[in-house]
Amino acid sequence: MIPNKKLKTLTHHKYNEGNFEMLKIASIYGANGSGKSNLIKSLKLLQQQVVGEIDHSLENTRFKFNDETESKDQIFAIDFIQDSVPFYYAIILNDSRIAVEELYISSLGRGKDELIYERKTDSNNNTEITFLEEFENNEKNQLLKSVLLDFVKPEEPIMKLLSNRDNSFFAKVKLAYKWFEKTLQVLTPSSRVSALAHIVDIDSEFKNYAQDLMSSFNLGITELVSEKKGIKDFFGEDDKEELNALIRKLKDSPDQAVNLRHKNNKDEIILVNENDTIWVKSLKIGHVGKNNKSALFDLREESDGTVRLLDFVPAFKSILSSKKVFVIDEIERSIHPLLIKELVEKFSLDEQTKGQLIFTTHESNLLDQNIFRQDEIWFTEKNKAGSTDLYSLNDFKEHKTIDIQKGYLNGRYGSIPFLGNLQDLNWHNYDTTS
Repeated sequence: MIPNKKLKTLTHHKYNEGNFEMLKIASIYGANGSGKSNLIKSLKLLQQQVVGEIDHSLENTRFKFNDETESKDQIFAIDFIQDSVPFYYAIILNDSRIAVEELYISSLGRGKDELIYERKTDSNNNTEITFLEEFENNEKNQLLKSVLLDFVKPEEPIMKLLSNRDNSFFAKVKLAYKWFEKTLQVLTPSSRVSALAHIVDIDSEFKNYAQDLMSSFNLGITELVSEKKGIKDFFGEDDKEELNALIRKLKDSPDQAVNLRHKNNKDEIILVNENDTIWVKSLKIGHVGKNNKSALFDLREESDGTVRLLDFVPAFKSILSSKKVFVIDEIERSIHPLLIKELVEKFSLDEQTKGQLIFTTHESNLLDQNIFRQDEIWFTEKNKAGSTDLYSLNDFKEHKTIDIQKGYLNGRYGSIPFLGNLQDLNWHNYDTTS
């Protein structure tokens, strides 16, 4: 997300943090199986590790084309900025064990990084933690350090553990953790927005924005309605034991909402405790049809494309007004090419946005230099070793007027499937029915 200083197009795409510039948008293209989704999955995996959603299926996930003598280490590393503070964070996984974890104040490549902490865990699960020098020189902190070591687990990062400590030395750790917990948002093709019915009910500004956006897509949508019922009216007298368990859970945690997803994975009901009354909320979509009649529809009655667009509503609301980072895999999934282009173009041309949008796509219709700078378009291609090369259109030094969509489809930049063998395939040879 670092701009090429020589490019003069779409200058409003460059955000300034102090004296550092970064880009607001990036699109990633590549053939099926080229590694686009793996890039997103890796980022999601790193986030899950940090915030405590540990994936215990990490054993034996090393690069399968390595031979047995090569290291099993997998390195995840990232530079990011939270509240104007730049960080460098990295972990080295060896199967499920975190062999190394380190957090620095990053110089962003312009000097020496400043250590916040480094944690090492050996093959016998013995852990050592090194903090910044100021912390290490304080006697009281040595006692705290020994206490912390009792809580360290070999398969878990310690960023969350440290961020929960009430110690001024860990203030920067709290900031870094905030980026992983709040700022970074990763949406996969199966991701669904949580508690949308509740947000529509309590936030009139968001509701108005969501209605305006969905109506502008010309899908026949007139309104978004949060249908609200008492918990006993909604569930009736069936499954009393399960119902009472939900009621106890909500009364014990009045600030908590319970999400229940229907088996169709579209409809969601939200249980919330408001002023000691438990309500069940569900989202309904308003349409107008024959003879100007209005009707409300469940999400399961809507098209996949409509539901996918609805999932994008909070994302675009956030990146317009806050410094969120949304990473979306297959942004065009189930959405018409002209519609997704219109949505991305509106974000691109808006000069008042604050967040970042990074996405993978196959939609060549988006390859438009009126929407993207050349340093905002990326390609993935599988190399002969079986790993993924990620490279930028900026490497090709194209003129700002060239038709990059045509060049891409003609194979000028690589990163497309080669289908010659498919034409040679005589699939009737495999017909054994006659």
